[in-house]
Amino acid sequence: MKLTTTTQVSVDGVMQGNGGRHPDLDPGFERGGWARPLFDSEAMTLVDQVYQRADAFLFGRRTYELFAGYWGVREDLDNPIVGALNTKPKYVASNTLTEPRWADTTVLSGDSDELAAAIGELKAKQAGELQVHGSGALTRWLLENNLVDEMILLVCPVIVGEGTRLFPDTGPDIALDLAESRAFPMGITLQVYRPAGRPQYATG
Repeated sequence: MKLTTTTQVSVDGVMQGNGGRHPDLDPGFERGGWARPLFDSEAMTLVDQVYQRADAFLFGRRTYELFAGYWGVREDLDNPIVGALNTKPKYVASNTLTEPRWADTTVLSGDSDELAAAIGELKAKQAGELQVHGSGALTRWLLENNLVDEMILLVCPVIVGEGTRLFPDTGPDIALDLAESRAFPMGITLQVYRPAGRPQYATG
């Protein structure tokens, strides 16, 4: 299975609170909801299409709980996102979640090596696409462990100015091949990248 990550990110790299304010998950963060007003019908059609091609989903614990509480309780399965999330297998990387409340969920637990092996087995034994949405900490870990086949960034034309960023100040260096790029009417740009080893650095 091809593993893809999809992230809505601001120009200054923020991914926190993209969909709205959530006082329980983001206490004190007043700038939530910065992405939603920028999603025109063309951009939303793309998002629907991404979800529709998923064969399974992989989440970090925090994003899993957020999605389960919002998408998991909806019954309008004709909605492309609702239908995909509620009919496809879900996996969540967590050492603390013991009783997942969302149907068809498998918890992947263990140390870093065990988790990497479990995800590697998922990728090896099935065809299709294993999608990661949001889940910033998990996305960073997957990149560090060379488990990402394709990274989809939806870059929103806004500088949030604060909040958790997709990438930390220090981390691994990764070269990226651009596989696709397009712009949408309200300024969101789609960038699809494939990791390509270490970057090349100029010398002299």
